[in-house]
Amino acid sequence: LIVDDDIRNVFALTSVLEQHGLAVLYAENGREGIEVLEQHDDVTVVLMDIMMPEMDGYATTTAIRRMPQFAGLPIVALTAKAMKGDREKAIDCGASDYVTKPVDPDHLLAVMEQWMHGG
Repeated sequence: LIVDDDIRNVFALTSVLEQHGLAVLYAENGREGIEVLEQHDDVTVVLMDIMMPEMDGYATTTAIRRMPQFAGLPIVALTAKAMKGDREKAIDCGASDYVTKPVDPDHLLAVMEQWMHGG
C-alpha cells in the first residue's frame, strides 16, 4: 500500500513495484490509507509519505500502530525532508524503516524485501 498525496510519486513507485510482481494499492492521504488497510487485510507492507495534508505520515503511522491487527505490519516512511531527527521521529511513531526521496528503487526494494520476509 502506497500512501502519498503526490500522484507522480504513486505512479513512479507503482511502476517499479509492479515490474517486480507486486500488487499495489494506493491512498492519497492518511485517513484514506487507514480505510484501504481496513478493507484489505492482506497488505504486506506500507510505503508512507511523511509530508501530507490533513493527516501526515507520522500521525497515520501512529494511528495504524494503535490497531492491534496491524501491530506487526511493516511501514516504511518515505520523505524528501531528510532533516536530522526525522528518521528517529518516524521510528518513534512506529515506522519499521525510513527511506529518503528521491527514492532509489533498488534500495527501496531491498528494504521492503527485508521487512516482508521477517524484518
